[in-house]
Amino acid sequence: MPSFDVVSEVDKQEVRNAVEQVNREVSARFDFKGSDARVEQNDYALTVFADDPFKLEQVKEILNLKLVKRGIDIRALEVKPEETISGGKVKQLVTVKVGVETEIAKKIVKLLKDSKLKVQGSIQGTAVRVSGAKRDVLQEAIALIKSSDLGLPLQFNNFRD
Repeated sequence: MPSFDVVSEVDKQEVRNAVEQVNREVSARFDFKGSDARVEQNDYALTVFADDPFKLEQVKEILNLKLVKRGIDIRALEVKPEETISGGKVKQLVTVKVGVETEIAKKIVKLLKDSKLKVQGSIQGTAVRVSGAKRDVLQEAIALIKSSDLGLPLQFNNFRD
């Protein structure tokens, strides 16, 4: 039976490369001279540090530009509220969401059921497996999922005939 998986994946190496580019650019820019502006990465958790909220926003903007240039959809970022740390400096945690959350997976399954397409969706961990009788119906399901904005970058892989 033909099937495919709906997943949300981000290349960790590309995130690391983007963080390195941000730190390189921030250290070279004149408006950041003498400041403690930087981005640190711990797996899929990024911490943005700056001297004040204005510089924090500038560093986050540079980070977004570098991530987009590296092919990472910024809808995969979850930005937490900024915190004040010692010396009046600020930091903000930005997490990269990986995997389809249960809530969004349920929305995808419901979307497929409501569409009256002859496909079945099943939640399997951080992915949704969609199976159907014909390849054409699966391609219609992919088009349907792409057209609905779920607020998360989705990829379709593991397509089997």
